[in-house]
Amino acid sequence: MPTDEDSQLGRKLVERKLATANEVALCVARQRELEEQGKAISLADLLIEAGYLTKSQLHRLAKSMDDDSMYRPAQQIPGFQILGKLGQGAMATVFKAKQLSLDRIVAIKVLPKRLSENQEFVDRFYREGRAAARLNHPNIVQAIDVGEAGGYHYFVMEFIDGKTVYDEVSSGAPYDEAGANRVVLQVAYALEHAHARGFIHRDVKPKNIMITREGEVKLADMGLARDISDYETASAEAGRAYGTPYYISPEQIRGEINIDFRADIYSLGATFYHMVTGRVPYEGPTPSAVMHKHLKEPLTPADHLNTRLSAGIGEIIELMMAKKRDDRYPSTKELIADLEAVAAGEPPYQARKKYDHALLKNLATSGETVSQAAPEDLDPSMAETGKPLVILVLSIALALMILLNIALLIFADFG
Repeated sequence: MPTDEDSQLGRKLVERKLATANEVALCVARQRELEEQGKAISLADLLIEAGYLTKSQLHRLAKSMDDDSMYRPAQQIPGFQILGKLGQGAMATVFKAKQLSLDRIVAIKVLPKRLSENQEFVDRFYREGRAAARLNHPNIVQAIDVGEAGGYHYFVMEFIDGKTVYDEVSSGAPYDEAGANRVVLQVAYALEHAHARGFIHRDVKPKNIMITREGEVKLADMGLARDISDYETASAEAGRAYGTPYYISPEQIRGEINIDFRADIYSLGATFYHMVTGRVPYEGPTPSAVMHKHLKEPLTPADHLNTRLSAGIGEIIELMMAKKRDDRYPSTKELIADLEAVAAGEPPYQARKKYDHALLKNLATSGETVSQAAPEDLDPSMAETGKPLVILVLSIALALMILLNIALLIFADFG
């Protein structure tokens, strides 16, 4: 008897006019005769043997049938018409669809059947939907619906017609400074919104930053997002590194429980680094080797690899990627202030203050005499010449002494 697979093959051949119904029927009859003689042979082999089908046609048809099987879960979601597949990863398949009730295009993420049987993955899938639903910001992909149909779990979200930052950096060509700063600034706006509502993204990377055709930046994929106050989940995940090795923060690598917004700042800094240099901050033969470098290896400054970068951008990235989170930006808001300052052609005050403080500390440690003026009391634009702050202070003091001497000589002549 023909198997279900044979029956499906026969229908597809007729539908696509690769064989006639009579040709398929003749091969099915022949298949039954051979089975009665104790010889098992597939319908596909009989069709090829009879000359009704070629091997290349069979291969293309089999691939098409596989694609159809992928679409089947999404086709069971009521209220949506599936238009095509957008992408597939280990965790989910994403489809382009039309929401019939509102006549709009959306994206639907579907959890594979094999993962639907694992409660941990199901819980994480719904946690992503709930996290996205609580965030409403123009720079975050909007959540629309989450649910289950036909045994498949799905998440409906805003459809983004565009590309990802990964599509750009994968070519190896770096972004120009202004373009990278514009993208990173919009992601920072998105993160500030999420952080203010108690959420950390935990997987900021080029693949999760989308850019629309109009140039608007959208932060996507809340799959690893976590409420900072969710101690139960944090405890369950303790000791495990959640994130992407090229962009993960040191505290995530260590599997610390109290991960906060500074982990996202680090990952955004690593993404920024990749964008302006054309390479990731740390490379290695294995994920563990890369993560070890995040923990131990000093960062090669971005402006050493791309000498066209301004000192300000280099300083921002280094502050974002400080290995100790207490050495990073104290808030997403202050990161935004520095990014906006650079966009306006000004020095990044917070990053420059940290840089000058470190410089003065190093000079003091080496035994050199330094000015007692606190770095935060000085105009940050003074450092734009690129000279050390201490030299500028001494130069100004020398100039004032010269002017004072000239004034004394003039008064002396009048006397």
